[in-house]
Amino acid sequence: MTSDDRPVYLRLRDIIAEAILDGRYRDGDPLPSVRAFAAEQGANPLTVAKAYQSFQDERLVTVRRGVGMFVANGARARLRAVERDTFLRETWPRVRATIERLDLRIDDLMAREPG
Repeated sequence: MTSDDRPVYLRLRDIIAEAILDGRYRDGDPLPSVRAFAAEQGANPLTVAKAYQSFQDERLVTVRRGVGMFVANGARARLRAVERDTFLRETWPRVRATIERLDLRIDDLMAREPG
């Protein structure tokens, strides 16, 4: 399944997760409101709420009633550990097979600029 085939709420979740991993949202920082993030992404607020709920379920955000959602303490480290495990278990085997199939060298790959 490609990322475009994934449900919208998971793609929205990925956007927030990437922002947390990149340090744009740090421990204790507020996340955009459901309505604001929905408007920014052109998404249905119920879909954004579902994405945010997944963060609550994983205890990566805390909710302050009447105030909003905030990145939980240690969320970045926990999220990085989960993402790393998922990459090594699901993505890396396919990437490694492609590298071997194309007879690429790690030095050549590391020398390339991203993008």
